[in-house]
Amino acid sequence: MQGKVTKAIFPVAGLGTRFLPATKSIPKEILTLVDRPLIQYAIDEARAAGIEQFIFVTSRGKSALEDYFDAAPELESALRRSGKTALLETLAATDMESGAIAYVRQHRPLGLGHAVWCARRLVGDEPFAVVLTDDVIAGEPPCLQQMIEAHAETGGCMVAATEVPRETTSSYGVLDIAAEDGPLVRVRGMVEKPRPEVAPSTLAVIGRYILTPRVMAHLDRQRAGAGGEIQLTDAISEEIRCGGAVHGFRFRGRRYDCGSKAGFLQATAAFGLAREDLRDEFSAFLGGVMGFARAAE
Repeated sequence: MQGKVTKAIFPVAGLGTRFLPATKSIPKEILTLVDRPLIQYAIDEARAAGIEQFIFVTSRGKSALEDYFDAAPELESALRRSGKTALLETLAATDMESGAIAYVRQHRPLGLGHAVWCARRLVGDEPFAVVLTDDVIAGEPPCLQQMIEAHAETGGCMVAATEVPRETTSSYGVLDIAAEDGPLVRVRGMVEKPRPEVAPSTLAVIGRYILTPRVMAHLDRQRAGAGGEIQLTDAISEEIRCGGAVHGFRFRGRRYDCGSKAGFLQATAAFGLAREDLRDEFSAFLGGVMGFARAAE
């Protein structure tokens, strides 16, 4: 019987160089969409999916991530004295039960596969999820919850997948499709960052995975792949070669690539317009900006 997925790995060791100079002193995962940091969106999605143990793969300079999920007694006392109960409730959403979060260090930037491998001893012999905070997904139910519900029927490995323009396939892991059944895609192979002319499809893997413990065994080999890095895609491909089942899952929702400046701005606008307390003022502002831009042309 397929085990229940209760553990998730969050690879957050990256330097965030595309957001310099902000990330010189602030971890990229703390950058905010409206008033919630990227890491909070990822944690909330994982919680909704039933995840109970949260494993952060970090690096030097990421202590702000640990502090974010710690208690803030002075701030809570100040809010309580001021009678700001709504803000207290907002703050409570960031609380994590003692022992729910574990931290491991990735000492060298050797790729996503290596980052996941760093958490191998905390995962043990259970299936686990991997959540990339750069990919913020607006969906109901949340993407990872959709995947875990589907995974209960399929078992094996599962990756979130979405169609991308063919000219962008060199930025993704791309699926070689064997068969399709509604949102599920049976995968016969995966290619990391293929050139558009040789990509097997335009169905790309994005930052949500459910993996079997055998994937960790494949990562144990420490084989360098595309870009000289240890690729998670290669380990999943090895699982296919060993006869393991791998499915792509076309999730319901919209994905924002918050690892890019354009994607981060798009997500900020989308989440701002989704807020009832901000929508009217913000949409009026955006309308004015667009009108000014058209006039300038």
